[in-house]
Amino acid sequence: MKNIWAPWRVTYIKNASEKEACFLCEAYNGSSEEEKHIVCRGEQCFCILNKYPYNSGHLMVVPNRHVADITELADSELLEIMKMAGKMQKHLSSLMKPDGFNIGINLGKSAGAGLPGHIHLHIVPRWNGDTNFMPVFSDVKIISQSLEYIAAELKKSISGG
Repeated sequence: MKNIWAPWRVTYIKNASEKEACFLCEAYNGSSEEEKHIVCRGEQCFCILNKYPYNSGHLMVVPNRHVADITELADSELLEIMKMAGKMQKHLSSLMKPDGFNIGINLGKSAGAGLPGHIHLHIVPRWNGDTNFMPVFSDVKIISQSLEYIAAELKKSISGG
């Protein structure tokens, strides 16, 4: 088995505090979708670009309610989250042409959750060879597109434009 290392994420994980305001709730309740990089909203969940992406196009599908665990979600929320994840995977596939995806949920700090209080599903586009020497030797991850550009392109794709 091969490991994929993301050592630059530990700073974010260590600095995340449960005492801080929930950035996902702030995004949901905020007035500026562009500023928060929300790409779409459903009745019970929304989709937002990850501010600290593993790769370009890294999205999170988030329930509107602040709940910490998958067992706290209603069946209707689970269904809408999964349907939105599928919809967003389709748009990312069309827009960014990745070779694959990592899709999953990190439950609890020990599992890598940067925000353990508000569950969210990650959708990470992956390309063959998308890991390289930069993170290992330079502690730098190259993200090739801005959040603003990706958000605009996804919104255009979602709206059929």
